[in-house]
Amino acid sequence: MIEQLKNKKVLLAPLAGVSDTSFRIICYKFGLDGAFTEMVSAKGLYYNDKKTEKLMYIDKREFNTGIQIFGRDIEIMKYIVKEKLNYRNDIKEISINMGCPAPKITKNKEGSYLLKEPQQVYEILRDLKKVSKKDISLKFRLGYDDQNINYLEIGKIADDLKLSSITLHARTREQFYSGKADWNAIKKLKENVKIPVFANGDIFSVEDFKNIISLTNCDGVMIARGAMGNPYIFKQIKDFINKGKYDYLDPVELIELIKYHYKLELEFKEKKLAINQMRKHVGWYLKGLKNSSKIKNKINQLNDIDDIFKQLDNYKKDLERI
Repeated sequence: MIEQLKNKKVLLAPLAGVSDTSFRIICYKFGLDGAFTEMVSAKGLYYNDKKTEKLMYIDKREFNTGIQIFGRDIEIMKYIVKEKLNYRNDIKEISINMGCPAPKITKNKEGSYLLKEPQQVYEILRDLKKVSKKDISLKFRLGYDDQNINYLEIGKIADDLKLSSITLHARTREQFYSGKADWNAIKKLKENVKIPVFANGDIFSVEDFKNIISLTNCDGVMIARGAMGNPYIFKQIKDFINKGKYDYLDPVELIELIKYHYKLELEFKEKKLAINQMRKHVGWYLKGLKNSSKIKNKINQLNDIDDIFKQLDNYKKDLERI
């Protein structure tokens, strides 16, 4: 089994509001092979939107980060690739998103809506591949809904165009994140294309990683929700691949990790924003720990980093006594 896992890549999925620079740095620290920025609007970049531009920042501590863009206007997307992405040496790959299920994306006929339009998918990917100096990859879903499952058709388009890889989130758009991901579909896709295939959906543990590789023989995995509150999953997977065993992060070490995450956020964001955005991360990190609700509630009411660290240190002492 271990031999089958050798050379399988472990990636972090683009996660809006989660996979920012700080979180990506932490995941790389734990052995991540590659990541992508949060999903970036091609239209937003075209109109020089400052918030959109900020999403493209890649730190020198990241060694294999790509940009994920979404859109449907081919001319705008080509312009962005040629004028804003091609010259960036820090960008390793451009991922095209055709999987986002959010209504604000699909109402503009972008993201997973494009699965309804295979011809548009073909033209977008064909034209971007022509103008890009970077690898072009695709992330997509099984189809728009159960009545329109067309992942093999979309995968074949990507294969014929020789994209660098494809990642299948094995749910439909209508499922959003509910139900179970259909890993058998990933297996079928892998059997029907020549380009590398990455598996996405319901990978929350080393066991899930082993099982999905065993079933699909895909070229690697892209972890999304499984990394939220647990970037240590990348170290666990790498340790299992390299040593055949892995450990768990000690709760006391987890508190230090949270503090490190705060410090990274403060490097890149204004204090108030950093503290506000860390609240969700703290909730994920502490989930399941003894008395975690009490400490989360306290931290959520604090706006000073020293006060937050004091609460975390006190909680660490409590955990050490358990």
